[in-house]
Amino acid sequence: MIKRLTLLFFVIIAMGRATFGQALPTATGPGPYTSVGVTGSFYNSDYGKTTLVGPTVFVDAHITRRWGLEAEARFLRYRQQAGLKQDEYLVGPRYAIRYSHWVPYVKMPVGLAKMTFPYNYAVGHYFVLAPGGGFDYWLNDKVRLRVVDVEYQLWPQFTFGTLHPYGASAGVSFRVW
Repeated sequence: MIKRLTLLFFVIIAMGRATFGQALPTATGPGPYTSVGVTGSFYNSDYGKTTLVGPTVFVDAHITRRWGLEAEARFLRYRQQAGLKQDEYLVGPRYAIRYSHWVPYVKMPVGLAKMTFPYNYAVGHYFVLAPGGGFDYWLNDKVRLRVVDVEYQLWPQFTFGTLHPYGASAGVSFRVW
């Protein structure tokens, strides 16, 4: 009987020591934060099949661990032909999942685009839907690389029928809050 009680005592002590590790949280996340970034963008304008290049400035406001809001302003003014330019101002929800340093995400921004037609014949303002997604890579707590960000845009109210520009961006962002 004493042997059984002694064995039971040591088993309880060993189990208590093994369960001591459960006091720490099993998962942690960065919590709410905001980051600001810049990318270089390459887009097929779908008007004259021209590839336009330019900078994009974006802000990611992460409200929860996975859900956030992304706002971006894109200025496609380089590699133009005959003065064709596109500026886009978009905002919308973003859903991201973090795997180690990699952060794949999807987004659905909407907003306005301004197109300057060739030879400055006209300027148009259009509603834009821009579903997309991409991958970010966390270098550390403050700096992220935007490895790739792709969008397939729809301009349903374009003057000559629906326009479908698409493109990709890559850059860097910095956590500011």
